[in-house]
Amino acid sequence: MQRLPVITAFGGFNPAGRSSFHRGYARTVLEKLSLRERIDTLSDLAALMGLRTGSDAAGPLGLGLEQRVLDGTLVRELEARFYDYRKCHFHQAADLANHSGMSFEISTRQLPHPLPDEWQVESVGSGRVRVTTASLSVMLDSFREIPVGAAGQLPTGFEPGERYNSRFHPRGLQLAVLGASDAVHSMGIDWETVVAAAGPGNISVYASSAMSQLDPFGNGGLMQSRLRGSRVSSKQLALGLNSMPADFVNAYVLGNVGSTGAVTGACASYLYNLRSGVEDIRSGRARVAVIGAAEAPLVPEIVDGYSTMGALATTENLRKIFSGEVDFRRTSRPFGENCGFTLGEGTQWAILMDDTLALELGANIHGSVSGVYINADGYKKSISAPGPGNYLTMARAMAESRAIVGDESLTRRSFVQAHGSSTPQNRVTESAILDRLASVFGVEEWPVCAVKAYVGHSISAASGDQLISALGIFDRGIIPGIATVDRVADDVHQKNLQISLEHVERDPSSLDLALLNSKGFGGNNATAAVLSPRLTRSMLEKRHGAKAILAHHRDNEAVVEQAVAYDVRASRGDLQPIYRFGEGHIDEAEINLSADSVTLPGFPPVELDVSNPFDDMV
Repeated sequence: MQRLPVITAFGGFNPAGRSSFHRGYARTVLEKLSLRERIDTLSDLAALMGLRTGSDAAGPLGLGLEQRVLDGTLVRELEARFYDYRKCHFHQAADLANHSGMSFEISTRQLPHPLPDEWQVESVGSGRVRVTTASLSVMLDSFREIPVGAAGQLPTGFEPGERYNSRFHPRGLQLAVLGASDAVHSMGIDWETVVAAAGPGNISVYASSAMSQLDPFGNGGLMQSRLRGSRVSSKQLALGLNSMPADFVNAYVLGNVGSTGAVTGACASYLYNLRSGVEDIRSGRARVAVIGAAEAPLVPEIVDGYSTMGALATTENLRKIFSGEVDFRRTSRPFGENCGFTLGEGTQWAILMDDTLALELGANIHGSVSGVYINADGYKKSISAPGPGNYLTMARAMAESRAIVGDESLTRRSFVQAHGSSTPQNRVTESAILDRLASVFGVEEWPVCAVKAYVGHSISAASGDQLISALGIFDRGIIPGIATVDRVADDVHQKNLQISLEHVERDPSSLDLALLNSKGFGGNNATAAVLSPRLTRSMLEKRHGAKAILAHHRDNEAVVEQAVAYDVRASRGDLQPIYRFGEGHIDEAEINLSADSVTLPGFPPVELDVSNPFDDMV
């Protein structure tokens, strides 16, 4: 008997806003919300964006303020807080020459070492010299327009580094701290209570970034420092590692001493980390798994790299699609006429518990993850091109899901969160996979949505965006349409699919299963099967009995009360980020050791009584 990984909390931030309590999801389906829900959603965003604070951060917004919230969220034209894409700074190499010689003055501190042989140097006093030479290689300050002008950016005015003491932290790690904090607070259970119940050795944390931290405080600054004439800092290399989202959360948010890891699989990284946590819980290696990803790729170098590959939607190519002026709100166009994806930034986190612990703690039940399936592409010509591995991940996810929840749930009560990257290749290959497998498994008019239409492609966190959206769909029943396109492209396979351009309303109780699909560069394919809260509760009752469910319901009342109290505070702009730098440091001299257990100060014992896993062989 395997344990069921139950989703007990989730949180994070992306261009739609805060993820906990389905806040970001609500922004993507705003048009279908009631007036009260719409006011609540916009009010929450206004507080996050610093447009309203304190006691004023609630209630209806004026038309002008409401428009600022709408304009400052989701995919939109790149804001100058990142860089001016119309006038981006770079260095132009140039060779200067004058056969009769040229001279210039320079500080002695700025002289190169060693001096070029052809330089003639004479002192002019005050720590300066005059250099005479016939030729000189220089780098000239220049500016050019980057051909990509849209991105999925955090809401305007929301700067994660301003919410805690984030000195020298790359933006991706700022996101990780805030996102993980959001998930922990939304759980409604003190983290110390979770650790005491699960045991410190039974907690796993898996999180990563695919691109590492490439802004000036991470690997970007590390690589650029000598070329810019500056020095490498002691922090840039360490903070640039792609394992740092997990490392930061272990060290400064959770104080975790359990298992940890950072699995990277390009655009499928979140699902790779999710599988690690799911397998830990299913096998009994862990009772709690914290899963996350954080990506902050909106720097010129990354945009240059992807656009040179032809992967991004450029302004020039978008003009052809729009027949003129580009609508930057509609550059991410899954399954429509498109020309490349739109980069986004964000962080997403989920806290899983095994079914027994979730009931014991009265935890919220947001759904469960029955499995994550990963396959490579085999031999291939282009490392970045799609391949056959995604047929395997989807087929395996559908087959095991059918075995768990039954044919009815798969064929009539499921939906797909597509990778939907908005490239011409992806719209054809992914739709072909979904359409063919729908036919094989007997699925008709399979609902397919793609959250990247609203938030862009956040690379490692992209499947986390899909998970958060799927949980919102289970809660509210509104399947987001792909509203950024006018029609589905002619080459999209959709005989057995329902790719709606408008939001589709369903009774939440009519949805049992979500399949999250991801296709990453290099042949990193992954599909996750996520079960609805209703179905998860039904499975829990069958295993644990009605009495246990009734006890959970009673215990859950206090959990809900504590979680909602956080949501109220967060909706007024008080995010309460957890950042415990230098707190709770463990004195290794106080560690109590025995052959049966290890006890760290402040933690319950970690038992070492392990049975022989190979007792049939020795």
